Parts: sequence; C-alpha cells; structure tokens
Amino acid sequence: MDTKTTIINIATALFQEKGYMGVGITEILQTCNISKGSFYHHFPNGKEELLIACLKSIEKVITEDIEYIFNQYRTAHEATYALIEKLIYLFDKEDTLTGYTFASIISELGSLNEPVRIAVNSLYIEMQRIYAAKLEADGFSKADADSLALMMTASVEGGIMLCLTQKTSDPLKTVLNLLPNMLKK
Repeated sequence: MDTKTTIINIATALFQEKGYMGVGITEILQTCNISKGSFYHHFPNGKEELLIACLKSIEKVITEDIEYIFNQYRTAHEATYALIEKLIYLFDKEDTLTGYTFASIISELGSLNEPVRIAVNSLYIEMQRIYAAKLEADGFSKADADSLALMMTASVEGGIMLCLTQKTSDPLKTVLNLLPNMLKK
C-alpha cells in the first residue's frame, strides 16, 4: 500500500474514533510513522485536505456496499431491510459502525467549510441516487422516489448516530421495523 493510501486509511480510523477536532497532525504523523514533510507532500493543504480525501474514501466504500446490497434484492423494501439488518449485525458485533458512517467525523464541525460540505453532500447524493433508482424500479414516481430516498437517508444516518451515542443497536432496530414497510408499493 502506498504512503498516501496508508495516511488516508489511518486518518479515517482516527477521525472516526476521535472526531476531526480530536485528532491532530502530530498524532497522524506518529501513528503513520511518517515525517511532517511526507505528510505535506501528499496533503499540501494540510488536515482539511486529508479530511476530504478520507470522506471520499468512505463514500466509495459505503456506496459500493449499498449498491451491492440493493442489486441483490428485487424490491426497495427487501433491500432496505437487508441493509439495516446488516448495520444492526455490525453494530452488535463491533459495538460501533465506524466503517459505515462519516457522521462521527464531522458531527463536531458546527459549520462546514465549502470543500468539506461538498464532500459530505456528495455521499448523501449518491446514497439517495441508489435508493431512488430502486424505488423507481418498484413503481414509485420520480418525485415520490426522491422524497422517500431523502427520508431513507435521514432515517439510516440518524439511526446510526443514535446507536453510537446510546451504545445500543435499538435505534436501528426501530428503523428496521418501520422504514421498509413504508416502501411497499
């Protein structure tokens, strides 16, 4: 694995564990065992540029997984049920969902600057695109599919954040019991 990828992977894990503000450049350098010069060679604009690279990396992993799950099931109802069931399993197994959310990284940033806001929004747009496409295939109008996709994104992301703060998968279990049934045509 190349140095830049190593920095992104390690920083992503640190950001997810401690939040963006809770991780300093020094900790990243020490954990990656690299020099300050090496870090700034790969991320000349510093920690914020690294954050954006981490968010893009997470986006790729999350959207590929959602796409895979949604392609395995005939309906949005079945796919959504499977997705949330997987999240519950992961939370119960690992007591966290760090690999599946970026909200823990950016939640303490009261006002996102424009490049970070764009990177975060990109993931939400891609998730909603996947959901809406499946809902349209189920026979929902484009407008209804788009509205439901937004609600799905908010429900799943909110459920993840509640699981992390409450230290229980119960919030996602509630979402699992309610959300898929709202998607039946």
